[in-house]
Amino acid sequence: MKMFSEQELQQISQTIGNIEQQTDAELMAVIATASDDYYFVPTLWAAIIALFTPALLYLSPLWLDITDLLMAQLAVFVALTLLFRVPTIKYRMIPKSVKYRRASLLAHQQFLLNGIHKTQQHLGMMIFVSEADHYVEIITDYGISQQIDNQVWQKLVQDFTQNVKQGNTYQGYIQCLTASGEVLAQHFPLTQQKNELPNALVVID
Repeated sequence: MKMFSEQELQQISQTIGNIEQQTDAELMAVIATASDDYYFVPTLWAAIIALFTPALLYLSPLWLDITDLLMAQLAVFVALTLLFRVPTIKYRMIPKSVKYRRASLLAHQQFLLNGIHKTQQHLGMMIFVSEADHYVEIITDYGISQQIDNQVWQKLVQDFTQNVKQGNTYQGYIQCLTASGEVLAQHFPLTQQKNELPNALVVID
């Protein structure tokens, strides 16, 4: 799925580049279509409902033998598994706590995989989004977290999350990056020209 146009991708990259012209901090943006395929959820619900199908049919006025009941049970399981895998249905069935745990795990994996914790002054920062999960997280290396209270980032996360829920992920990214850049420039003004992390948005399909 193509989440952003080429022009939008270039604008995000340019915004990060402009920010890094004003601060020693290193910014990275990562977005995932979803943090998990969650196939176990529709399968689990379909199995639970299918388990009760024979009992419900047995109590009905229909004349069904054991073979009919088993076939009906199998048909219900297959049909519901397929139905519950429709994205608009599937994501409504998943508890928010499950989605957020999976998304946060992916975010921290990406922070490490992209080497954001290895910048020279430990001033790396990542803005992570899992679009289908409506999840946003800002992760900073200790050089930043020692100087800036996490509540500063949480306000930006809340605003960005609202944009994601409303389908304005691109606009939310630009606003969050810009606001983050202002905070970083204030606390860590530029002292040397460098670019330790890629400016291009990392997209995980």
